[in-house]
Amino acid sequence: HFQALVAYYQKYVDEASKKEIKDILTQYDRSLLVADPRRCEPKKFGGPGPRARYHKSYR
Repeated sequence: HFQALVAYYQKYVDEASKKEIKDILTQYDRSLLVADPRRCEPKKFGGPGPRARYHKSYR
């Protein structure tokens, strides 16, 4: 993966070219390097999902 590429440059090549590659990747697409921390929110009471509530129908 791209993090592996950056880590490889850090270990076997010099720090400057690692920073260069990292900057290029970050400019191009940050999501390639940064993990997405979004996870599933647990369901709560009073509704079908974590935020949605049950409707009250007046009929």
